[in-house]
Amino acid sequence: MNFLLNLYGNTLEIASPALKWLLGRRLAKGKEDGARILERRGLASLKRPKGKLIWIHGASVGEAQSTLIIIDHIKRQFPDASILLTTGTVTSATYLATRLPAGVFHQYYPLDRPRWVKNFLAHWTPDYVLWMESELWPSMLCALQKQKTPVMLLNARLSPRSQERWQYFAGTAYILLRTFSKILTQTETDAHAFRTLGAQNVSVSGNLKYAAAALSADEGDLRALKSVTQGRPLWLYASTHKGEEELACRLHQKLSADIPGLLTVIVP
Repeated sequence: MNFLLNLYGNTLEIASPALKWLLGRRLAKGKEDGARILERRGLASLKRPKGKLIWIHGASVGEAQSTLIIIDHIKRQFPDASILLTTGTVTSATYLATRLPAGVFHQYYPLDRPRWVKNFLAHWTPDYVLWMESELWPSMLCALQKQKTPVMLLNARLSPRSQERWQYFAGTAYILLRTFSKILTQTETDAHAFRTLGAQNVSVSGNLKYAAAALSADEGDLRALKSVTQGRPLWLYASTHKGEEELACRLHQKLSADIPGLLTVIVP
């Protein structure tokens, strides 16, 4: 454990009141599930099933959708294993509520305070861990490494900005990445980025999201939408944040001069 990781963990322990306040604020804004808020502090709302437990973690809806394919393969190869799936958002929990097969259950991922991580791992004691994409939470990774739990990073990606930030803390990144016995990346660029930070046993597997099943939709609404948009150039501005809708409108005005009939769809 290096100095920065110790400082990180100690700071989060001291900041425990602030983390509880943060959860309260998120709850007030509808970003947390009041009935299950203690899960965010590592306190499980379900009993651990007996036998082997495979833990899969994905951040939000996109990762949760991708995990369903992995879960299907795991259930076929290890039918007796139980699967714990964690995410960090209410929307992902809602999405998964009616989609998880028997023997698979959902919990919210705990905030990275060391004591809450300890609560989580003491209860679930996973035998294997599959981590999705780029969620590198130091307290959890260090705890898993200390317990010598086998961990694999799937669908891994690392943006140039993230890689540049991690380069300033190369020693810390190297320690955290040692947690993963195998890293499967989306692209060769991602693989190179992880290798640059000292990751071992890195391979390119492609993007799991392209293999995921299509999201469900109301067939009547879908037909109506296709009918009114048919034949028009369509541009989707997805997952927008504050201020970006205005940018989309300005861009639409410029593009529509050269692309007659352009239809811009904004999805906040």
